[in-house]
Amino acid sequence: MANRTVPLATLTAVLATAVVTAVTWQSTPAQAAGLSPFDVPGRGATVPFTEFEAEKAAHNGVSTGTDRTYGTLSSEASGREAITLDAAGEYVEFTLTKPANAVTFRYSVPDGRTASLDLRTGSTLIKTVPVTSKYAWYYGYYPFTNNPADGRPHHFYDEARTLFGTTYPAGTKIRIQVASTALSPSFTIDLADFENVPDPIGKPSGAIDVVADYGADPTGATDSTAKFQAAVNAGAASGRVVYVPPGAFTLYSHVIVDRVTLAGAGPWHTVLGGRHPTQRDQAAGIYGKYTNQGGPSQNVTVKDLAIIGDIQERVDEHQVNAFGGAMSNSVIDNVWMQHTKVGAWMDGPMDRFTIRNSRILDQTADGVNFHIGVTNSTVTNTFVRNTGDDALAMWAENTPNVGNAFTHNTIVAPILANHLVSYGGRDIVMTDNVVSESVTNGGGIHVGNRYPGVTGPTAVAGTWTLARNTLIRAGNSDYNWNFGIGALWFWPDQGAITGATINVTDTDILDSSYAAIQWIGNQTTGLNLTNVTIAGAGTFALQAQAPVTARFTGVRASGIAQNPPTYSCVGSGLAITDGGGNSGWQTAGPYCGPWPAPRYGNTTPTTPTTPPTTTPPAGNLAAGRPVTATGQADVYGPGNAVDGNASTYWESTNNAFPQSITVDLGQSRPVARIVLKLPPPAAWATRTQTLSVLGSGDGSAYSTVKSSAGYTFNPASGNTVTIPVSTNQRFLRLTFTGNTGWPAGQLSEFEVYAS
Repeated sequence: MANRTVPLATLTAVLATAVVTAVTWQSTPAQAAGLSPFDVPGRGATVPFTEFEAEKAAHNGVSTGTDRTYGTLSSEASGREAITLDAAGEYVEFTLTKPANAVTFRYSVPDGRTASLDLRTGSTLIKTVPVTSKYAWYYGYYPFTNNPADGRPHHFYDEARTLFGTTYPAGTKIRIQVASTALSPSFTIDLADFENVPDPIGKPSGAIDVVADYGADPTGATDSTAKFQAAVNAGAASGRVVYVPPGAFTLYSHVIVDRVTLAGAGPWHTVLGGRHPTQRDQAAGIYGKYTNQGGPSQNVTVKDLAIIGDIQERVDEHQVNAFGGAMSNSVIDNVWMQHTKVGAWMDGPMDRFTIRNSRILDQTADGVNFHIGVTNSTVTNTFVRNTGDDALAMWAENTPNVGNAFTHNTIVAPILANHLVSYGGRDIVMTDNVVSESVTNGGGIHVGNRYPGVTGPTAVAGTWTLARNTLIRAGNSDYNWNFGIGALWFWPDQGAITGATINVTDTDILDSSYAAIQWIGNQTTGLNLTNVTIAGAGTFALQAQAPVTARFTGVRASGIAQNPPTYSCVGSGLAITDGGGNSGWQTAGPYCGPWPAPRYGNTTPTTPTTPPTTTPPAGNLAAGRPVTATGQADVYGPGNAVDGNASTYWESTNNAFPQSITVDLGQSRPVARIVLKLPPPAAWATRTQTLSVLGSGDGSAYSTVKSSAGYTFNPASGNTVTIPVSTNQRFLRLTFTGNTGWPAGQLSEFEVYAS
């Protein structure tokens, strides 16, 4: 039996009892729920700080709760909980366990707010630290905006750092406290990272000094880009190190590096930043040469400095990253990257590039992306937190990525998408990483044939090694779908994954928000799971939405919210070879039905109530509101009808009229018109849908607001229909009984207006 391949539906609860190596995690699901990413010995990054969660410290504030629902403060918090201080004198107090002379703390303040917080020990004021919302609070859907009218706020947190000016011993109590002079205080504290920062690194013997030799301005009052570039060029020509002494240097554009070492005095002492005052697509960054510039650059080392930018939005066309271009045989070492668009977006072809011993914080997009023909390159021993998109990613767009590795990294709370992902690629390695807190649209580790240029020779291929990784509270909701994403998930969207061997070994999937492991899209084969622990899952242990052929050996699941613990509607398409030592996920009959609510929160985004947001704008009352439907086809869930994106749509179960979609406006509201849309005219031809409008004050008893009638969606008028009404309702329901264009109800937007 240990070598027999059978459909999951025919597996019995008792499998072969072959002896396998013990898995690394032996805790219960309840213990896993409180786990910190720094509680996993031997995995993740070795960091120079000690982290303290605010909710575990002494405080007189109020907890945000532990809801994981997208759009709440707790969903983005480390450990899924933070502490809100909303009165003068309120504090969170941390007791040092090691000497420290510096702190970085993660916080949220209401949108549009600039203020400060006090650091105190006893009655002594250590520092007053500025805090601001300008690097947080994004709205709407990708590519996201800074406009509250677009709804769906997210990316609430930012981080501030400061040196104390003295070293405090272990046992010292240090408070983050609201000052007595604070106006309208409302501050949420997530955590504090205390460290003992070493003295500045001195100038290496024979080095070029950008200040003493080339006149760069260490005060940041003037633009030093040209002076940095001249110093770097001289260093490349002479083979000398280019030294950047302590200071805060303003750069209005990129410094192009090739065959040179650029060394600072340490990331707390040497800071590069700035942005062009009028040309907003130009900002501080260190770039290698692109292929069309004679690149890639070669033999570059950048070390011991910080790049802290001023990027407050995401515009994908703007090259406002800390690092970019192409660099081969090059190293980024001990660099702090913060407030840029991407920490390092590297466009190949390029070979043997390494980022190590670094920190990447508070990006508007990815932490790192190896893009287009990046080979034999690595991110290792690096700490990543609060990225706006994938934390560490590889994207083989049109040119293969080969032999790249993400190893010994710790990643916390990417606000969108995945912690670790490779879109296509051959012979990829992801090992010894620790990740926690997926927020939405992604999971802990993702393997996919997705996005432009990932097909054929660039698709997933070769041997993939995913080993000794720990995934904590990973996986979450995708607001375009009506189901959760797995902590470990596979999406062969643009073609089946059939040409690779993917080995997942000695991996711990702990306290997953939704499913632990998921497959969607086309078929996945060549998958081997060995010594994998699943301890706690908000829905299923396995979520199969596509055919998969795999071998499981020593895959043990416990604490699964749903019973049966496996979801599958693919029948014999889910075929797992029993290698022995498995438990907890097998079932004689997997579940196939409506998506259950997860254990933690739900898939419907909400607006955070603490700290207070800006006043909800007038406009579409249905935008982002909870929505349900009697049925859906494939991934075309009802949430697509209130997401503000005309290209996504809800489609009801086919050939099964009548079908309904219902939106909850939150409270009874006057309604003057309903606007219904289908996707852009270029994609959708004319059709007439027959529907009625019903309303309810309590979601139980419904009355007719508009009798059934035919409404024509015509490309000539933007595929938009307006239905005038005069009513006051909390719940509005559309019931479809016919469609001349397709045998189902279809909507890309269900908009409701009071005027």
